[in-house]
Amino acid sequence: MRFDATGKVSLDHIYTQPDPRPYFTALRPLGYTVPQHAKPYFAKLVREYRDTHGVAVPQVLDVGCSYGINAALLKQDTTMEALYEHYAPGGEDRRTRADLLAEDRARARSRHPAPVRVVGLDTSAEALSYAVRAGHLDDAVHADLEREEPTAAQRELLAGTDLVVSTGCLGYVTERTLTRVVRAQGGRRPWMAHFVLRMFPFDPIARALAALGYRTTRVEGLFPQRRFASAQEQERVLAGMAAAGVAPGDLEADGWFAAQLFLSRPDEPKRERP
Repeated sequence: MRFDATGKVSLDHIYTQPDPRPYFTALRPLGYTVPQHAKPYFAKLVREYRDTHGVAVPQVLDVGCSYGINAALLKQDTTMEALYEHYAPGGEDRRTRADLLAEDRARARSRHPAPVRVVGLDTSAEALSYAVRAGHLDDAVHADLEREEPTAAQRELLAGTDLVVSTGCLGYVTERTLTRVVRAQGGRRPWMAHFVLRMFPFDPIARALAALGYRTTRVEGLFPQRRFASAQEQERVLAGMAAAGVAPGDLEADGWFAAQLFLSRPDEPKRERP
């Protein structure tokens, strides 16, 4: 079992496969569930943005979107359990990639998609390709904004973003990516909602967003992300948290990664009373 620099088990291989079956097969035993917890918060923010700004079809940018899981949950009103049953049913799966894509496109057409447009940002060309062809994502940006500025074509795809979301990539993705996303908007400032593991500090991101005119708040409570893959992973992660001055909570002690939700919105100037 290989571990990355943060102490987590390396699961890089499941994000670069031709279809999502290895992803769901690997994560199902670990109870990966944070997109399900994120769904009602994202849906509520989309409705609020639509009502506040009069935008009929808000555009969401999902950072670190992989195979478009958040998009499928948001647009098709499905569940993580249904996606696990679809992509990792157990036993021998003789469906080809083409079979799976045909099933996904049919499901997407039959679900009466919610009025929202979702663009995915990821470094995995394979995951993005599948998510777009399956109908989960409306468009995709294949880029590593940690390393490079977006190209003109990528900036065009990023422009018009109303809400930026993520469910676990922050910590690997930093304020560099989010800053570049905001600067691609041409003066507009999208709302943001990020689920971040407690092992990763959000303060540097909050400071960078504040410099761009954002105010960040944390939603009360913790959200289970997935179970630790082994006692060794749990030991490594908890040791890293302790070294960073973060005390383990009940979820981590019980064997779960725990995430926090941070909401960032443009800081509106205070109005003086007449």
